[in-house]
Amino acid sequence: MRGEERRKEKKKRRKEEKKKEKRREEKRREEKRREEKKRKEKKRKEKKRKEKKRKEKKRKEKKRKEKKRKEKKRKEKKRKEKKRKEKKRKEKKRKEKKRKH
Repeated sequence: MRGEERRKEKKKRRKEEKKKEKRREEKRREEKRREEKKRKEKKRKEKKRKEKKRKEKKRKEKKRKEKKRKEKKRKEKKRKEKKRKEKKRKEKKRKEKKRKH
């Protein structure tokens, strides 16, 4: 009778151990899954951040080029205006000289 009880106890213990092991395995899997999710989220955020940075850089570059282009245009206009005024002034001087004679 004692042997029978011992066998039942052993069987029960083995069953409980299996259950515990299964639970531990499940926890391990869950932890792994959580870590993977975390890692992917981090990667996604990093990608988003880099993309934002890249777009910002592009936008600033565009702005800078636009500013440069406008400045060039403005200087060109100024230069042409100066030239035109100079020409007008010389023409006036020339006409004045002719009139005196």
